[in-house]
This record gives sequence, structure tokens and C-alpha cells, in this order.
Amino acid sequence: MGSESFILRTQAAARPVHQGAVDLPHGIRLTLRHNAPAAAPTPPLPRAVLLHGFPEAAFAWDAVQQRLGGLVHTIAPNLRGFADSSRPADAAAYRAKHLVGDLVALLEQWGAPLDLLVAHDWGGALAWNLAAQRPDLIKRLLIINAPHPAAFLRELLANPAQQAASAYMNFLCRPDAERLLSEDDFRRLWGLFTSMGAADAARPGGGWLDEPTREQYRQVWRQGLQGGLNYYRASPLRPPQSADDAIHRLAFPAEAVTVNMPTTVLWGEGDTALLPGLLQGLEPWVPRLELIRVPEATHWIVHEQPDLVARTIARLSSAAC
Repeated sequence: MGSESFILRTQAAARPVHQGAVDLPHGIRLTLRHNAPAAAPTPPLPRAVLLHGFPEAAFAWDAVQQRLGGLVHTIAPNLRGFADSSRPADAAAYRAKHLVGDLVALLEQWGAPLDLLVAHDWGGALAWNLAAQRPDLIKRLLIINAPHPAAFLRELLANPAQQAASAYMNFLCRPDAERLLSEDDFRRLWGLFTSMGAADAARPGGGWLDEPTREQYRQVWRQGLQGGLNYYRASPLRPPQSADDAIHRLAFPAEAVTVNMPTTVLWGEGDTALLPGLLQGLEPWVPRLELIRVPEATHWIVHEQPDLVARTIARLSSAAC
């Protein structure tokens, strides 16, 4: 698949994104968005799964999926706890083993190995784990502004700047976080976006966070925030506040976090929550690493540069076939 062919197709009318759902064998239902063609092409299109983060949902990938219509068959699930996917109440249901188990079941049901797994933010945390634990399910990995768990542990323990940048994670673990985040038309959540570099369309120069996009977020957030907040509560990977915090007892054996498949990390360098130190020293854990730095992008690169993200997915999906 040549880059010229891809550019020509993206200039055509956007392909539609459809809604669907999948019921997993262990009782979890994931709603999803997909760009499957009406009739299966010959040969089959490469396949990619797109994982979102917090406080987003599957719709965050719409512009990318539209650009990939007819080129890559993509599905973007609403992860456990988000939007109208299953939302167990207990925070323990959001431990990594359960979240990764959802992805294992999803990929086994769709048919493995998958050509490309694409993941941003919390989706990236799950993808790093899945790629290390079940490399048989995935041919290639694309991580977008999501830290490798061993690098994140290192920086949270030793880098005061990263500790400060991630301090919001401890706020999100508060028992009253959902109530506080919902106040005043989700004022604090909008602040989370803008403090991490999101450009408000109403400001001079414009940006991607316009009123229709805000309303999409509101529709998701009104369904409840506890599921997404439980990702933070169930994980020990957050800035330590005392010597007794669980992060001090956390260690990752090399074999548990080494990803041997071809892996591309696409990183908006304007990310104020995930600092550049997280990109240092990745090679021992990711020996087949391609690192693409994007100086003009922030944590929200999927929204800011959907053409770049879609071209990267198209290239890597094609290479996996």
C-alpha cells in the first residue's frame, strides 16, 4: 500500500463509522465503533484495533477510522467501564489482569493474530501488557503517548518532574472524584484537557475541542465516570504520597514487560502529563522499537493530527500483512 494511494483516498469523502457490540465469554459486553466495508473485499483488508484512554471513549478515533475506510478494517471498543460498555462497580474489577483479559477475548473472537494493535493513554497501558503477555495475538504494536510500565515506574519513583505532572492521578482516586468532576458542566475535566495542551476551538487560532466534540464527551460522561476512575484506583502506578504506598513494593521482571514484536511509539512531545524522560532507555524492553517524535503535538495527538495517525496505522498494518 503506497503512501500516494493513501493520500488520494483520504481526500475523498469520509467513509462512515458504524456502531456495534461484542459479548465476551466471561460476561463483559463491549460496545464499539468500526469502519467495516459493506462487502468483504478480496484480498481482505488488514485489521487493526484502536484503544482509547481516559476520559475519552471509542468516538475519539472517529476521524482516524473515517480516513482508513477501505484501507484498514478497524474496530474501536469502548473499554470496560466507559460509555455503555459493561461497568462493574468494584474497583478490583479494573485490575490489569481483567482489562487485558477483555482484550484477549476480543482478539480471539475476532480472529488472531491481529495485524496491528493501536493504543493511546490508558489503552496503551493495556496494550503494553497484552503485547508482552500474549505476543501470539498481535503482529505489530503502535503506542501513542502511553508510557511503558517499567519506564513509568522508574520515572514516578525517581523523577520529581514526572511526579508533579502525574499528581492529578491521586486526585482521580479520591472517593468523591466523580462528584467533583461532574460539577459545573464538568469544569474540571475540561481543565484536564486544556492543562494537557488541548486547543479550544473558541480561542484565537482555533483547535479541535469545539462544541460538537464537547457534546460527544458530555454524552459519554453523563453515563458515569466511576468506571474510568477505577482504572486509577486499581493501579499502584501513581505518584507516591508516603513511604507506605504500594508503588514502592512494585517491580516488573524483565520477561513480564519485554515486547519483542515490531513496535512503533508515536509521541506528541508537547505532552505535559507524560514527560520526555519516559522515552529514555526503552530499548532493553522494546528491542524492535521505532520512535517517532512529533514536536508540535500534545497528549491529544489523535485529535490534533488524525492524518498522521491514520497514515502511520495504514503503513504499519500493511507491513504486517
